[in-house]
Amino acid sequence: MFRKIDDKTYASPQITLAEVAYAKALGIGLIVNNRPEDESDDQTPGPDIEAAAREAGLDYIAIPVTHAGFSMTQVEAMQQALAQAGDAPVLAYCRSGTRSTLLWALAQAKAGINPDEIAAKAAGAGYDIAPIRATVDMLAAQAG
Repeated sequence: MFRKIDDKTYASPQITLAEVAYAKALGIGLIVNNRPEDESDDQTPGPDIEAAAREAGLDYIAIPVTHAGFSMTQVEAMQQALAQAGDAPVLAYCRSGTRSTLLWALAQAKAGINPDEIAAKAAGAGYDIAPIRATVDMLAAQAG
C-alpha cells in the first residue's frame, strides 16, 4: 500500500490506525496527512492518526490539500516537513496518494531537483506529475 517515491519518501492512499504500526515497522519517522478532514465518510480522522502516530513515537503533521490545487504555503510546509524529518523516512497520504506525490514533486522542484528526475521517481511509484509539470519546471528553474 505504501509506494516508495525515493529513498526517503513514501506516498499512500488513506491510512488506518493499523497502518501506523506498519509505518513504524518500516522505520517511518514522520507521517504527513495531505487529506482535508471530512473529505469522505470512510476516512480515518486525522486526529486519530496523529494520536496513534505519537503513541508509536512518530512525528505527524497535517498539510491538507483540497482538489482546488496547491499553494506555495503548502509547498513550503512540505519542504520544511521533509527537512525536519532528517534521515527518517516520511509517509505522506491523501485519498489516493496522488496529491501527496504531487506536493512532494513541487517541494522537490522548489529545492532545485531536476524535473525529469522528479517525474521518473513519481512514475516509478505509479504516479503521474503531468498535471503539475509546468509548475515543477518553473519552480526548478527559479531554484537553479
